[in-house]
Amino acid sequence: MTDGYAITQEGLDALRAELEQLETVARAEIAARIKTAREWGDLKENGEYHAAKEDQAHLETRIKRLQERLRGAKVVEANAGPDGVVGFGTTVEVRDDQSGRVSTYTLVGAAEASAKDGRLSIESPVAEALLGAREGDAVSVETPGGARTFVVVRVGA
Repeated sequence: MTDGYAITQEGLDALRAELEQLETVARAEIAARIKTAREWGDLKENGEYHAAKEDQAHLETRIKRLQERLRGAKVVEANAGPDGVVGFGTTVEVRDDQSGRVSTYTLVGAAEASAKDGRLSIESPVAEALLGAREGDAVSVETPGGARTFVVVRVGA
């Protein structure tokens, strides 16, 4: 990725904190597990040793992925204009026209998206439909279950 990918400052800080925790605390914990398992003798039949080594490999893979994300990250500031237009980093409250259910989403970079936390990837179909919308606008989104219409209730920064 030569141009990088969009991320909020909050998302970048969270990635850095996770990387720091993995490189220090998690590595030390796994090293201690491996050391303890080695002391139990024959490594060929030592299930705890092999499990710890496997966990170590997963940890190192996660660390490398986070390092790559950090290298490619480009902090983009929230850009909701004073006129209340939905943009990157903004929080938007929408009402599903069919069910009447109201949801609140913050549009963020793909690396920091979390459906359970209401953080939608800017690349998701719902976020793409909401970009540029204003309070009161209705947007249509094609979903696996068919087209859905969302009405923008409120736009915040």
